[in-house]
Amino acid sequence: MAIHRFVPSVFHNVLGGRAPVLSIASGDIVETETVDAHGQDSQELVRAEGPNPLTGPFEVRGAVPGDCLSIRLLSIEPNRERCWTRPLLAPNVLDQGAESFPELARSPSVTDVELWTIDPAAGTVSPIGLPDGAVPIEVALAPMLGCLGCAPPGGQAISTATSGEYGGNMDWNGARAGMTLLFPVFMPGAMFALGDGHATQSDGEICGTGTEVSMRVRFAVELIKGKSIAWPHAEDNDHLYTIGNARPLEDALRHATTEMAEWLSSDWGLSARHIGLLLGQTARYEVANIFDPAYTIVCRLSKRHLDGAHRA
Repeated sequence: MAIHRFVPSVFHNVLGGRAPVLSIASGDIVETETVDAHGQDSQELVRAEGPNPLTGPFEVRGAVPGDCLSIRLLSIEPNRERCWTRPLLAPNVLDQGAESFPELARSPSVTDVELWTIDPAAGTVSPIGLPDGAVPIEVALAPMLGCLGCAPPGGQAISTATSGEYGGNMDWNGARAGMTLLFPVFMPGAMFALGDGHATQSDGEICGTGTEVSMRVRFAVELIKGKSIAWPHAEDNDHLYTIGNARPLEDALRHATTEMAEWLSSDWGLSARHIGLLLGQTARYEVANIFDPAYTIVCRLSKRHLDGAHRA
């Protein structure tokens, strides 16, 4: 096992189609930094153009199509005190013609942002300025990565504005320290990249942003040879998760549900009847993103329902 301290000098707005910045091996740990969704670094200097410039890609030696890449997020920490977000709800999460919100009739620009401040000691994030008489807002600090994944299939280079079976801009607020995410490998070396840090974010990313900030990130890599998955998986101490990315939303839900059923069959040997009974009563769904070109649904299953089952 090696520990790599990687300081990025270039960032990419696509997953796939880019040369690796570092070659690593299964079992290695990487300590690195990301810029925010507008390309601002820890000093709020613009280092790259948006959307969502990523750190990487990292080549994992020996990874080939049909393998699975496991990324364990060891730590995710904002490396500056100020972050930003858009102040208006996205039009697609409100009824058409919501006349109480005329501002939504115009398209937001990169200057339509509100600044927030992070208090690491208190573990909170708060707006820097609110209108007189407004109710104060204080949100628990919950750092996450909005965009991470491997190179897509077929040698494609796909914008970090969207997501697919390879991962990408899923904006799932569960992608936090302590979570392990698994991605299908479609290209030699896997070509993993990450970025788009948020200090906080709603379910669904319903403003089109979280509180956007640059991050210090530490992650561990494991290559699982010969394990083929169709969509990203995730796991923590208490739950299993499967992630579907598509539009319309029901397609994302179908991908997530099918992937959970396949996982229970392949790794636990459950029958179709058992899977139907289990998921039909215990599956829970998270709307991770309903703003980007592809929406994201996460299917969640408590591990306690698998107590006593043998995992292959």
